[in-house]
Amino acid sequence: MSKLFVLLPVILIALAYVFWASGQGAKADNVELAALSGPALEQSEDMLVVDIRTPDEWKQTGVIKGAALVTYTSAEAFLQAIGPRLAPGQNVALVCRSGNRSARAANQIADAFAGRVIDVEGGMNRILKEGYTPVKPTRAMGCAVCD
Repeated sequence: MSKLFVLLPVILIALAYVFWASGQGAKADNVELAALSGPALEQSEDMLVVDIRTPDEWKQTGVIKGAALVTYTSAEAFLQAIGPRLAPGQNVALVCRSGNRSARAANQIADAFAGRVIDVEGGMNRILKEGYTPVKPTRAMGCAVCD
């Protein structure tokens, strides 16, 4: 009986790890990781570029020209916010600071989104390191606390 009490927690921990690990790296079929440049994001007509960072981050670094500014808090709120901005058949590209938030957000919205969801690899950190000159965030772009 005492061996069972020793083995049971070990087995439960092992099972929990297996379930956790199986969900890591899982990606929906319509999610794509892409190292798009700032100019490529600016000029793309087939996708809505959405910067999912916070207003403070937008103000610190600037944003991609033409990007919609929508802080990501949940899949439902995000999809409601971008829905009116999406043209029929348009894809969406998500940009955050480093690529971590956009990866999580892309996977969270993928099942509810009909088009492709592009997770911009490396986020604004990479885009800025490549020499891109951002623009100042504005209220018209979606920054409620910007001029």
